Amino acid sequence: MLNSDAYLKQSILDKFVLTLLIKYAYMKSKIRVSENKICPLEHAVNTISGKWKIPIVWHLHHGIKKPTDFYSKIAGINRRVLTRQLKEMEESGIINKTITRLKPLEVEYQLTSVGDQLVQSLWSLNNWGEVLLQEKIVR
Repeated sequence: MLNSDAYLKQSILDKFVLTLLIKYAYMKSKIRVSENKICPLEHAVNTISGKWKIPIVWHLHHGIKKPTDFYSKIAGINRRVLTRQLKEMEESGIINKTITRLKPLEVEYQLTSVGDQLVQSLWSLNNWGEVLLQEKIVR
């Protein structure tokens, strides 16, 4: 049997190891796990987090786009970041990628039905933002 000091040290070590494992799992999945449940709101926010994802979705809402279309519509976006964000959104099921030509390679992106649902949520969030701005102006 462990004495109280050894037990305390072992308990602290166990908590430390558990904390490291939880942090690793979080980084690996980008989804926090709380009591073995996935919070849908947190999952949704993690899915659309990224500096350019909302502007990309907003522009795709207006129709099918080629990657070059985003450079003229979103100031400051670079190729590497755009490619990564498009890939993440494709993996999340927000957008579809279609290869339109192989040589030279041309692709187009469009919103999926999940992406269309996201746009509806963004409109609601936009309306809420307008209320917040009005509240700020009144104060």
